[in-house]
Amino acid sequence: QAWLKLGSSLPVGSVTHQQPFADLSEHRAMSKKIGDELDLDEVIAKSLEPLGQKPGKMIQVAEAQLKLLCAQARDVFLTQSALLELEAPLKICGDIHGQYHDLLRLFEYGGFPPDSNYLFLGDYVDRGKQSLETITLLFSYKIKYP
Repeated sequence: QAWLKLGSSLPVGSVTHQQPFADLSEHRAMSKKIGDELDLDEVIAKSLEPLGQKPGKMIQVAEAQLKLLCAQARDVFLTQSALLELEAPLKICGDIHGQYHDLLRLFEYGGFPPDSNYLFLGDYVDRGKQSLETITLLFSYKIKYP
């Protein structure tokens, strides 16, 4: 089973859930407490390490980087309208279900952002063994190319 290392090895699904932030100021205060800067290019580089390898390769991203990634992704989503105006050409992708290797193959065949535009319809995580890797790469690209 592939795990995304969060400082120590945690199986997928053992991540603790916190209550959503009441407002954006509470969220930003938590982000400042983390104290680090998000190294987005490094997160993307680590996320793409499994390219060309057999499925299941584990990637390692620091827990602090994942927390910052989620905080910044939240900021991006909050600034965008629920109704997106998109320009063609774009690739419309159905359910990924945490199948990280399939996501990497989609990008290999269709082109990586920002060279290609994608619309993912949902079900990014759940059944696959690499749900954390999947959402990490998708959040990273969302932040870098909103």
